[in-house]
Amino acid sequence: MDNHLYTVAQLRAIETAAYTGLPAGTLMRRAGEAAARYALELLGDRRDKPVLVLAGPGNNGGDALEAAARLADAGVDATVLFQPGQREISEEAQSAHERARAGTVGFIDMLPPDGDWGLVVDGLFGIGLARPIEGDYREMVDAVNAMRCPVLALDVPSGLDADTGAVVGPGGVAVRASHTITFLGDKPGLHTLDGRDHAGQVRVEMLGVDPAQLPAPVARRGGAELFGHLLAARRHNSHKGSYGDVAIVGGAHGMLGAPLLAARGALHAGAGRVFVAMLDAGPGYDSVQPELMLRQADGFDFTGRTLVIGPGMGDSATAMRLLARALDGDSPLLIDADAINLIGASPDLLARLAGRAAPSVLTPHPLEGARLLGMTTSVIQADRLEAAREMALRTRATVILKGSGSIVARPDGEMVINPTGNAGLATAGSGDVLAGICGALLAQGWPAWEAALGAAWIHGAAADLLVAHGIGPIGMTAGELPAAARAVLNLLVAEVSTPSGPPRS
Repeated sequence: MDNHLYTVAQLRAIETAAYTGLPAGTLMRRAGEAAARYALELLGDRRDKPVLVLAGPGNNGGDALEAAARLADAGVDATVLFQPGQREISEEAQSAHERARAGTVGFIDMLPPDGDWGLVVDGLFGIGLARPIEGDYREMVDAVNAMRCPVLALDVPSGLDADTGAVVGPGGVAVRASHTITFLGDKPGLHTLDGRDHAGQVRVEMLGVDPAQLPAPVARRGGAELFGHLLAARRHNSHKGSYGDVAIVGGAHGMLGAPLLAARGALHAGAGRVFVAMLDAGPGYDSVQPELMLRQADGFDFTGRTLVIGPGMGDSATAMRLLARALDGDSPLLIDADAINLIGASPDLLARLAGRAAPSVLTPHPLEGARLLGMTTSVIQADRLEAAREMALRTRATVILKGSGSIVARPDGEMVINPTGNAGLATAGSGDVLAGICGALLAQGWPAWEAALGAAWIHGAAADLLVAHGIGPIGMTAGELPAAARAVLNLLVAEVSTPSGPPRS
């Protein structure tokens, strides 16, 4: 249940079902108590430091006021910045305000310029915000974002759309929290698009709701458990043919680097043999990775090989002919880059893709996804989950919509947000390596869904491993990812493998 993600509409229904019949304000009091506990945990041995609580005019502000009262009861110097605004606050929020006023909580109406805060609690706006933060509230958000102390957001960082992960409104602002405590259920917007920059570490607090009352989630957060059943130690009695052939089809004039990166990704992810079928005349071998077999695409036999088609392929008539041939074949197929653009421009190629019986995986970035769906990148990014769902439905394929919090979707509506990776992946060629990793997993017999989940997770974890070793995120290169992905994959296999006998001396 911890990895399930729910929309705002679902959470409203959960709240109604779980709290109907309970005394008014029960939910707010529970939220405030949970927030105060987490705040005390974050303060640790710095409880002598004052805590600034930003309380907005709605129920999110009521949660913040309840938290402030609980912090004051625990002996913390809690100060509330409270501007109820022009509208009437709810009865529950008014009661919370009165409880905070009755204790030792301090109240201010403007942010002091020189506060030395141990923690800031963001309770300005919750999941119901529908317009950009403006005026005094925008100034508060800007000031908080300039502070160096930890920031705890209640339910969702103020200004962030809980469903999509977008900052609300053109030119809008949102709190950049170091931690978020989110109530009743986790939200997709905390884990994709701007969410990972603004939510920080996310903790889910159910507030007494029975998990049996929860509906089917809109999506899940990814994890190795979703594909771990396919991880296995390799048998001694095996050979290169045991682990499949991958052919990378691409490399038009001046673009050979893309298929070579994909090929190295496939080789390091365990494919038995890796070919590069080049559209343009190229070198006879890869001096960095001589294990790769370089061939000309014309006349290359696709039979019995998993195909990764598109990296550096261009949009020539030859490229379109090779793509049509691949779509008509029965090989597992990973479609990336230029091949996605060609399909987006051709109803015939799209129909061939949708009619395939063999496994198909697409790995578009937002611009390629926009071309595939015939819309703008901004529309794709405005609702990444819906865009990924539509791409999977339209192509009848598994889709990895790349970006911060990559979304893996399949035609039946199942969706997973990948949690691994960092800003170091924002570099040329990293998507080619992802394509190669996924191709290698397909070649080793993984179903399309698990191959996509595994490739996205391993690819991101490889970038995380590099950062943990001081390589990036600034200056990380795609060429560094394959070896790191190999390390991640072997660590995963070691975790799930049980030795069949005593170790050899």
